[in-house]
Amino acid sequence: MNALLERQWVEAARQGDQDAFERLVLAYEKRVFALTLRMCGNPEDAAEAAQEAFLAVWQGLGTFRGEASFSTWLYRLASNACVDLLRREGRHRAAAGPSLDDGDLNVDAADPAPTPQEAAERAELRQQIEDGLRELPVEYRQVLILREMHQLSYEEIGRTLCLDVGTVKSRISRGRKRLRKFLLESGNFSGRPPSKETEEEGCK
Repeated sequence: MNALLERQWVEAARQGDQDAFERLVLAYEKRVFALTLRMCGNPEDAAEAAQEAFLAVWQGLGTFRGEASFSTWLYRLASNACVDLLRREGRHRAAAGPSLDDGDLNVDAADPAPTPQEAAERAELRQQIEDGLRELPVEYRQVLILREMHQLSYEEIGRTLCLDVGTVKSRISRGRKRLRKFLLESGNFSGRPPSKETEEEGCK
């Protein structure tokens, strides 16, 4: 999205312009729903969390000063809405993309035409990854989804969740280790050591 146009919409929405707010919703609704779906684990809860996030945006626009970008603020509200919903209903489910970190989890890129056996093995491993994500504490799941699925930098995740970068890196590292342990115990992970790059990312 054009940054200048976004700022204009945000400023107009702050003044009560509902048309400008609707443009912001339309611009971000797919990305917000993708985030809430991975956090909550089913479309119904994801839609509820997304609605709560946009409602919080509308209610909070009057005090939004632009110290963080609008998208960072929006992701923070969406993530918080998911955490609130999961804790309120006692749910610990999350849906994720096909893999968390292909290099770290030893999942090679898919062949152009995998055999039926290879396809079945990949499907089983990916299901195990999703199951493992559901078992993670919500604070680890949060940072992994933002990092691996939405490709946010450590700094962006920190701003989104109001965490310092060291905490973000620590949670990502611990989340990956827990997920790796889950896969080892399920018999669907080779157990090879993580790459030097992955270790550095998690431990800096």
